[in-house]
Amino acid sequence: MSLKQAELRRWPGYAAAAWGLLFAIPSFVWATGSTFGAQSTVSPSLVKLAQDRVPWFVAVLVITGLLKVFGAVVGVSLTRPRGRWLSQTMVFCGGGAAILLTWHGGLFVVQGVMVKTGAVTVDPALSELVGWYLYLWGPWFIVGGIAFAVAAARYVLDRDDRRTLTRYGVVGALGALALSVAAVATGIG
Repeated sequence: MSLKQAELRRWPGYAAAAWGLLFAIPSFVWATGSTFGAQSTVSPSLVKLAQDRVPWFVAVLVITGLLKVFGAVVGVSLTRPRGRWLSQTMVFCGGGAAILLTWHGGLFVVQGVMVKTGAVTVDPALSELVGWYLYLWGPWFIVGGIAFAVAAARYVLDRDDRRTLTRYGVVGALGALALSVAAVATGIG
């Protein structure tokens, strides 16, 4: 494989990393109490929590921002061969991120379509947000999920220990799916 081909095969990891960093910015900005970009695109109850700097919500914003930065590290780590333990850990995390993000974005899209088609109704005060979740947030999460899925798959396909790495990716993906389903079932997510 030529150097140019090798570099082209790394783009999914870099895309996942860029996605993580770009998506971390709003979390950190909103944690400061600023609601720049949130006023018309995010649920008013969440905007109020950020404006009021409610301590537990600020902590959630900072933690999610740090998790997104960690996602960027995972993306970059999936661009080059790593040691055995790190490879397994990054594929586990990449598989988990792929499912978690795609699932979450898919929920936004499905809910948005259901509201837009009249299958379900929402509080009129929230109806303006439906488009943002349907056309911005849902697809944004899905794009991130796809970037992590392709990065993890590309990483696994380029290794000699594909079977082991595939198992780690599948376990990460199934774990993320179970966590997501549990969050939805309990009303948290």
